[in-house]
Amino acid sequence: MDSSQTMDYKSAGVDVEAGRDFVKRITQTVEKTYRPEVLGKLGGFGGMFSLPTGYHEPVLVSGTDGVGTKLKLAHQLDRHDTVGIDLVAMCVNDVLCCGAEPLFFLDYLATGQLEPEQLAQVVEGIAKGCELSGTALLGGETAEMPGFYQVGEYDLAGFCVGIVEKSKILDPEKIQVGDVAIGLASSGVHSNGFSLVRKIISDGGFDWNDRPSCLSGASLGDVLLTPTQLYVKPVLAALKSNLNIKGMAHITGGGLPENLPRCLGAGRSVQVDPTSWHILPIFKWLAEVGSVNAEAMFNTFNMGLGMVVIVSPEDVTATIDFFQEQKLPTYRIGEIIQGNGEVLGLYKSGD
Repeated sequence: MDSSQTMDYKSAGVDVEAGRDFVKRITQTVEKTYRPEVLGKLGGFGGMFSLPTGYHEPVLVSGTDGVGTKLKLAHQLDRHDTVGIDLVAMCVNDVLCCGAEPLFFLDYLATGQLEPEQLAQVVEGIAKGCELSGTALLGGETAEMPGFYQVGEYDLAGFCVGIVEKSKILDPEKIQVGDVAIGLASSGVHSNGFSLVRKIISDGGFDWNDRPSCLSGASLGDVLLTPTQLYVKPVLAALKSNLNIKGMAHITGGGLPENLPRCLGAGRSVQVDPTSWHILPIFKWLAEVGSVNAEAMFNTFNMGLGMVVIVSPEDVTATIDFFQEQKLPTYRIGEIIQGNGEVLGLYKSGD
């Protein structure tokens, strides 16, 4: 090496000035999400948030998640405006299942090389998800890691904190035999099962721009990049009304069989009727072209239900009517029975 040449961070692949410019670019977008409890400005060493008033025994509820290999699809289609919504939804929907209101959100964004336009779209999506869920985007970290990620690729992680009155935490032990499971529609595949989705597309020789007739003119890429449904505002409104929601399950990886039992107490199972809700065309297409059996489909995908709430029998009609009024398709899908934490009735082959 010529001794007259000097090395710096940029020569190693990290552009510090580009990082600073990126933070300046996204500042206004982030600050649009701020709630009154936010203290300080973006760019400090920590995000500060004062607890909301009106709580007697406030309990903080935290959650974290990512988007998974759905990001591969965003990279391949060079469309980055929706995966940030996915990131927020995967976290705030989880926190919601404790009965908590999401308060603030932080993101971690790692990339091989900082591409401001691309990553600004990602952050704009995160901010949109926060606005739609009433959650402050309190801060984040953008890490440029040359040699670790391919140029043009990035990974995401999100972190959420919510709050709930201690006496209003949803208690699985209060769910009784005879209570009813009500399913809230998903917007699509959401953010789980994309390793299987990608294998089906690849092995079948399909393209993301293909338009199967069952998708009514939409491309596979359009349908599969549809962001995860945010349930925060309608569910919080339900909790603040006279509806007695006794439990909730966010249907993510592992589908109904893995997630629905998580909101049940000991000695409880759920008997469901899979003909009681609308299974979206994309799931039927994936099952058919990928030769995926019903058991594998239900254990991988949400199959059209992104959230399930548990209510007493006398509250079923009011609960369904409430969510339908929120423009959220809602279905009575089953009943709580005695058992060992199973979801029964999903597969034609029997349980």
